[in-house]
Amino acid sequence: MKQNKGKIGIKEYVALISLSVGAKLSDDTPSIIFETSRNAGWISVILIAILSLIPIIALLRVFSVHKEKNLHEVIIHLFGKILGNFISIILLIGGTAAVIIDSGVYVDIIDTMYFPMTPTIVIYAILMFVCGYGAKRGIEQIGSASWLLFPYIKVTLLIAIIFTFMEGNKGYIFPIWGEGLLETAKTSAKYVSIYADFLFLGLIAPLVTSFKDLKKGTFLSLFIVTLEISIPLVAFVMLFDYTTAEMLNYPFHEMIRYIHIGFMANVETFFFPFWLVATFIRFSFYLYLVATLLGGILKIKEFEYLIPLLTAIILLIGIIPENPSITLYSMRKIILGLLTPAFMTLPLTMWFLAKIRGDFKNETTKDFN
Repeated sequence: MKQNKGKIGIKEYVALISLSVGAKLSDDTPSIIFETSRNAGWISVILIAILSLIPIIALLRVFSVHKEKNLHEVIIHLFGKILGNFISIILLIGGTAAVIIDSGVYVDIIDTMYFPMTPTIVIYAILMFVCGYGAKRGIEQIGSASWLLFPYIKVTLLIAIIFTFMEGNKGYIFPIWGEGLLETAKTSAKYVSIYADFLFLGLIAPLVTSFKDLKKGTFLSLFIVTLEISIPLVAFVMLFDYTTAEMLNYPFHEMIRYIHIGFMANVETFFFPFWLVATFIRFSFYLYLVATLLGGILKIKEFEYLIPLLTAIILLIGIIPENPSITLYSMRKIILGLLTPAFMTLPLTMWFLAKIRGDFKNETTKDFN
């Protein structure tokens, strides 16, 4: 399958993952975690990262001997054309559904928190138009934009977290284990798919400059996004207490409205532009991944031309739900529950089949390093 000529290095790769996975701290992901983990939500995120190491390592092991293939091509190689395409179609449906729900959540954030007088369809159309244009520019441009804006976005997040810790109550984080170790572990096992993006990253594996960068970038990104999500969850609990944080649809945005920074009267006006740019990059990247997978299934070499169609489909379906804050929250929990087994089992199955087929037979230690 033909890919864009440009490739991305480890810096762009890490920035992309950080802005896509790490951005989940600003949607309803914290509320979903708080629902069962209570004030131990940050521990659940760490446990999720540890569990995610299993499929991530298995996936990297497979890509170490298929460096020129992306996720779809490796699936076809291991499972055969019929079963392989069926698995890719399931991934396509799950991935597209996740993008529709996630984009709907972000439109709801913009609508309810910042522009309540603007029609939802207008906000959604602008978001999809900008992200569709970004996706059409290709992975090299998306990666470059991510790395360029990465430090500014993360510095603003750091400022928000520091001031939140200053205004928060340390006593709210106790007891450390919340409802207990068992409940915290259950939440982690149920929502491992919060990191399912790492599975879909296999679609751009050949577009990273080297396998060494792919491997190092993946582990580094996993560490960074775990810190980016777990530490703000501690901050939310310290600021609101978990009982309030659980009831808030979007704790991050409530947080930046609550904190005070010197002379700034409306703190959210300082953070919102950086968050919005990160949102554009995130969904541009997601659209590119979905188009890559769909192009592979349909055997369309110039898969970039599918992006406008995908953008229109996501927009038309995304505006359907009524009461989006409630509906999308419930739908997202369902999607996370369905994607968890796929994320945990597919890479392990791929590794097992590669082992049986003898793909690792002639591999040397140097190949994996």
